[in-house]
Amino acid sequence: MELSPTLRCLTSAEGGAAFVEDDYLKHITRLDELEMDRLVRRYWHDVWQYAYFLTRREHVAEDIAQETFIRAFRAIDAFRGQCSVKSWLFTIARNTAFNYSKSAFLRKVTLAGLFQDTKRSSSAESDYMSASFTDDIWSFVLELPRSDREIIILYAHYELSYKELAEVLRIAEGTVKSRLARARAKLAKRMKEERLQ
Repeated sequence: MELSPTLRCLTSAEGGAAFVEDDYLKHITRLDELEMDRLVRRYWHDVWQYAYFLTRREHVAEDIAQETFIRAFRAIDAFRGQCSVKSWLFTIARNTAFNYSKSAFLRKVTLAGLFQDTKRSSSAESDYMSASFTDDIWSFVLELPRSDREIIILYAHYELSYKELAEVLRIAEGTVKSRLARARAKLAKRMKEERLQ
């Protein structure tokens, strides 16, 4: 799926212009080697990681990440500094990865916060239990369908807002909320089943 050079960007959660970290892109008039290098160095890891989550194959993730930046460079004129560069790049990466195999969430992230009480006080025992709990959730995330895995990745790991999720996934904001709730319910059900065994 080709990226449209007029890809629409998100505004920040506060309704303002671009995030401060992305301000330098507003001043680009010609994408020279220095700016290309700066863009890649800043976002390569996140883009590669997201591609890896989507494909489960390192070499494919590498290809997708490279293609993502190539497409971004070709469409840089469409970026007006009105959105998060990260969500813009994620949208390109998602389009690029569209025809690859099912996604997989293979890097451990702290998903326990989706289910645990964050107000509880910390202790060595509770920290250990939290780490163990996260490992359990991690294994359950691998079992989810692609759409459920993907929305949890973007929400829990990359901390995208509902608006950003809607833009990256190209669905309505209301659909984002219902899909996220459904994914969390599936995880909770799977965890309950595991405890009964």
